[in-house]
Amino acid sequence: MAENRWLATGNFHTTHRSEQRVFATHLDRSIFITFLFLLFAWPTVFPLSNKYMLVVDNILVAVTAVMGLNLLTGFAGLISIGHAGFVGVGAYTVASAARVLGDTHPLITHCWPLLIIAAGCTGALFGAFVGLPAFRLKHLYLAIATLSFQMIFQWTVNFMKFFDQGQTIPVGRVFFFFGKVGRKDHYLFWYYVILTVIVLLGFAARNLLRTRYGRALVAVRDNDRAADAMGMHPGLTKVYAFALSGFYAGTAGALHAFLYRGVGIESFTLHESITYLAMAIVGGLGTLNGSFWGPFAIQVLDLQVEKAAEHAGALLPSSMNLSTALRPLTFGLVIVLFLMFEPRGIANWWRIARSYTKLWPFRY
Repeated sequence: MAENRWLATGNFHTTHRSEQRVFATHLDRSIFITFLFLLFAWPTVFPLSNKYMLVVDNILVAVTAVMGLNLLTGFAGLISIGHAGFVGVGAYTVASAARVLGDTHPLITHCWPLLIIAAGCTGALFGAFVGLPAFRLKHLYLAIATLSFQMIFQWTVNFMKFFDQGQTIPVGRVFFFFGKVGRKDHYLFWYYVILTVIVLLGFAARNLLRTRYGRALVAVRDNDRAADAMGMHPGLTKVYAFALSGFYAGTAGALHAFLYRGVGIESFTLHESITYLAMAIVGGLGTLNGSFWGPFAIQVLDLQVEKAAEHAGALLPSSMNLSTALRPLTFGLVIVLFLMFEPRGIANWWRIARSYTKLWPFRY
């Protein structure tokens, strides 16, 4: 009897190839294509102001960075407290080119896709270098090593004259087929660019996890000694995971530099590293869709708390300084609550919701 690829009537597979499909059914593929079409089409139907378009772009940049962190922490099981440093490496790669060549040089304005790829490769090199201690260290000790990289990165940018000692380094506007991207269309243009990058990197990550290299990440996370006994090299796999995470982070940093048309150290501090880690936890570690839920939830929560603090500050005495205390309090509380009651993150809610829509012949 021929297999029905439109309706899922069971969870069994007769071949390894069918089990490793990107889309289990044609219906899943059709829903994904429709959703992707809506993502590309909605700005033309419901245009947003530059203020809110920037918020959407920030969420997408964070998604790019958190995808890399999820591959490192969620799938490989390696804690990183310096992810914002890798994002900063990508951003300062673009800024360094703008500082040496000039922010209006054709390499910046016309060859920006190549510069984004170069920034990702630079992030991968730094990631592999920082991951070298993984040959000997694990758990908390490895986390301290990544924290050291974060501190060294901040110190280097703040005290080197080449980086203008932490001041903002400008990046010029880019050109596309229709000419120079003006101020009016700047955020909309980068929305489409960042969304395209996310689609490409998302498919790359999904297909990577179907290969032996992706399965090696999970095997090392679950039991590195058992992985070693099966012929995998735990040390090289961990370094490779750091390099892969650094590539995603470097790409996100380059997108950040072009989006803001400048690079400053305040966007790549330890606080930002903790924020990326919180996004991965809230979204769901070890799941690709968690890389999308986490940034969206944290960014929206931050905006709502900021509005609530403004309203509360107008009613309460200024001596309470509620606007300063409410944001970190809410941020920390959300992380603690998710770790206590939903350690698998929002992705688990999505998994439960999907389980109710599956067309099983029987429910157990």
